[in-house]
Amino acid sequence: MTVSTKIRGVLALVGIFINTLLLVTPLYLFALLRLLLPFHAAQVRLSRVLVVIAETWMAINNAIIDLFSQVEWRVEGMDGLARQEWYLMTSNHQSWADILVLQKVTNRRVPSLKFFLKQELIWVPLLGLAWWALDFPFMKRYSRAQLEKRPELKGKDMETTRKACEKYAHYPVSVMNFFEGTRFTEEKHRQQDSPYRHLLKPKAGGAAFTLKAMGGQLHCLLDFTIVYPPGTSRSLLGFLGGDMDRVEVIARRRPIPDWAAQGDYENDPEFRRRIQEWVSEIWAEKDALIESRL
Repeated sequence: MTVSTKIRGVLALVGIFINTLLLVTPLYLFALLRLLLPFHAAQVRLSRVLVVIAETWMAINNAIIDLFSQVEWRVEGMDGLARQEWYLMTSNHQSWADILVLQKVTNRRVPSLKFFLKQELIWVPLLGLAWWALDFPFMKRYSRAQLEKRPELKGKDMETTRKACEKYAHYPVSVMNFFEGTRFTEEKHRQQDSPYRHLLKPKAGGAAFTLKAMGGQLHCLLDFTIVYPPGTSRSLLGFLGGDMDRVEVIARRRPIPDWAAQGDYENDPEFRRRIQEWVSEIWAEKDALIESRL
């Protein structure tokens, strides 16, 4: 990255931080009001107000990104999407910039994004409470060793997530899940011995967990493929500062099989095989698509 790229990136981050400071106050106030008014109608209306605040925050961030990065956006497949539908969303994951890219292309075109977050992230300054106010599900996953030591914890993660997702029955959402589970690096790619050229192995358990937690409410997978120019910085600062002259985003809608929300991924080998095959087919197509665009 050049010095000018770093300066523009830092200025963009400062702008996003100021935007966050300005909008987090009304977000907290309406979240507090929602706590004080535990009536169903009030809860639904106030949740929608919180979504409007979040969408305004993203719209201002998008303007800041356009001002400093001057990226050329090439976006395909967004026609026909509806804000009244419920979506499961996924994407390849290469950079912290991916989240800003997805917010850029989806804001006010599909229902607000809900990310499944690790429980520890609730302590992130400013954003942790904002995510809680926006009903992002905070997950605490237990390892096999923990479950063997304390069998009573089995199913607790699913139950916690299911309760969080009950609110989504009252207004449309887009539930975001990065199937790879982590950002792509060449080192991770080698360690996994991934069969894909541009992707890590997808974790089908995450998709199965999300679909089951939503109780069959998700019927469409909105599958995004992000293609950054080769040889450019994948860092957040590089993206914000204009190190990339263009970003391609290709969206594909895929039907979610009815059976995908009904199985037991952990205890049913046949179901686990079926959903792994379904996700692997999607990932093979995505890998070929990325190769064709480089």
